[in-house]
Amino acid sequence: MQGTTILFSEMTPPPGREEEFHAWYDEEHIPLRMAVPGFVSARRYRDTGEGAKGFLAVYEMDAPGVLKSDAYGVVKNQPSALTKDMLGSVSGFTRYIGQEMAVRRRADGDAPTALDAPLLYAVWFQVPEDRCADFDAWYEQDHVPLLMESPDWLMVRRFRITDGDPLPYNRLALHYLADRAALSSPAREKARATPWRARLAAEPWFKGTYSVFEATRPRQTPAR
Repeated sequence: MQGTTILFSEMTPPPGREEEFHAWYDEEHIPLRMAVPGFVSARRYRDTGEGAKGFLAVYEMDAPGVLKSDAYGVVKNQPSALTKDMLGSVSGFTRYIGQEMAVRRRADGDAPTALDAPLLYAVWFQVPEDRCADFDAWYEQDHVPLLMESPDWLMVRRFRITDGDPLPYNRLALHYLADRAALSSPAREKARATPWRARLAAEPWFKGTYSVFEATRPRQTPAR
């Protein structure tokens, strides 16, 4: 169910059409993609931010080339009338392609359990190219190990963003949480208070974007 490439896509349903939007997403939009070779799974979430009305889908794929395949081209370029209508009516659209750089799971957990955690905490950064090595080392060697001291921190996956819209992020961390309490845990406080983080946080580019998503649907996988 877990690939090495993700497609991270958000949409906000048109007013008054949320039920229709969910039916379309669950019964047409995702199943068509799951039929494309290279798509491994997909799961849907809702944004839990104050006043947020958007929904997220995270697609797991074998490789970024899946999105350039002939099979995917048919799905993308020959949409149904309903898909044309729905995509023309949604708002808050985002689309990012990420290649996995690193993954860490709890020693007492397993990948499928962590992948289906009820909460997904997404952290975005736009890191200058000449600071990526230091940033990546901090995240892997300092930040993630301390976060994982919380029993509710099930898995952390880090991605290099190779294409995306609307903002020019180049780093994404997806944190799979068993409970929202992880975000106010001593482990997180400790992770945010290290000298290495303080040094990076003093630089003007160190401005993360943070979102918490709640899973709304079971994971979908290919029927084949």
